[in-house]
Amino acid sequence: MKLGTIGRAALLLAGSLAAATAIAQTAGNSPSTNLNIPANPQFFGNADPSVRKATAIVNGDVITGTDLDQRLALVLLANGGTAIPTEEMQRLREQILRNLVDETLQIQAAKAAEIKIEQREIDNYYTQYVKNFKQTPQQFEAYLRQVGSSPASLKRQIHGELAWSRLQRREIEPFVNVADEEVRSVIERLNASKGTQEFRIAEIFLSSTPETASDARANASRIVQQLRQGASFLAYARQFSEASTAAVGGDLGWVRAEQLPEQLAETARVLPVGQVSDPIAIPGGFSIIAVQDSRKVLTADPRDAVLSLKQLSISFPKGMTRAQAEPLVQRLAQTARNMGGCGRAEEAAGQIGAEVVSSDQVKVRDLPAALQNMLLQLSIGQSTTPFGSFEEGVRVLVLCGRDDPDTTSGPTFDQVYAQLNDDRVNRRARRYLRDLRRDAVVDYR
Repeated sequence: MKLGTIGRAALLLAGSLAAATAIAQTAGNSPSTNLNIPANPQFFGNADPSVRKATAIVNGDVITGTDLDQRLALVLLANGGTAIPTEEMQRLREQILRNLVDETLQIQAAKAAEIKIEQREIDNYYTQYVKNFKQTPQQFEAYLRQVGSSPASLKRQIHGELAWSRLQRREIEPFVNVADEEVRSVIERLNASKGTQEFRIAEIFLSSTPETASDARANASRIVQQLRQGASFLAYARQFSEASTAAVGGDLGWVRAEQLPEQLAETARVLPVGQVSDPIAIPGGFSIIAVQDSRKVLTADPRDAVLSLKQLSISFPKGMTRAQAEPLVQRLAQTARNMGGCGRAEEAAGQIGAEVVSSDQVKVRDLPAALQNMLLQLSIGQSTTPFGSFEEGVRVLVLCGRDDPDTTSGPTFDQVYAQLNDDRVNRRARRYLRDLRRDAVVDYR
């Protein structure tokens, strides 16, 4: 799976099962009218998940109602528990069906190119997911079934991403060229732009034609509404974005406004950090962007410091009142202050029944803003004030080490080359999927 693009997150799980389970790479436009397929497949009645009726047949491969229901369950998790109106649920089912059709086309195209995804690869990837949630495979499977999904549905998504990623590497990347002169030109412009603003951008792209533009805009508006109500941008990007960055939650990495299409650049300059834009019309479709962070080009920023931390945490027994818990919180704070630094963390934690977790290579800017400010003011061995909640437990962070950012050198040749290459691969991948849709035979049932 292609996750290593420069300036992009590998696979951010965002601390929630919702973000981790919505992992399909999808399309937002209606199926091609050339195939005589209805633009909006209609569903009648509630399908019994125990009855495997065909919802669509894609070049002979069946997508069942059960497949659709189980994928829908994953998307609902990505919505963070926010209620979805009945009329919106119907549109969501239609969108997920289109997603499954595209996923099937991607898997078929990889197979036709003699790209084989071994089951052990899929299982290994799935196992890594389970480890992130500190559950056994049996516990995780039980949870998925409890919410109406299954390991098979999640593994199919993994299969689709692995197949599509490898197909791009074989059929697209070898034919993408980036000249050395282009790279050097970008580096010169970056160095000349030292001190100017750049942004960490995430994007959801939905393609459209002039005929489907109205539906695509409406679909984008519905996604924006869900995101502003608390749904995970990462999860929705993975589920709905047509860009190749869908696999990394839509993350474009650090970019200057001038590197973006003009329409996106105008929005990025004025959109506050943490906010989601309205749908933006660009050539080929609509984009939704979120400004995740901002900084100045090639300028030292304390938030780029990398920390080594130890976390001491305590939880409270069921039935304990806040008044009873307060002395435990005070004892945790006192222990962290007086234990003499990270070397005695385990010993000190054992004395008060706290749990210790070590974490190296933590970027300050990846932490919540309130913790960023607090940690930047600490010296080695000092701790934060307790934070958390009565329900989920209280913790403190102890600063064990800090590496400040090095801004003496600009971007490397390899970094710039990789970003230019990825952008071109992304555009070709969209055209490749468009051609797969055009040539497909899809029978909706």
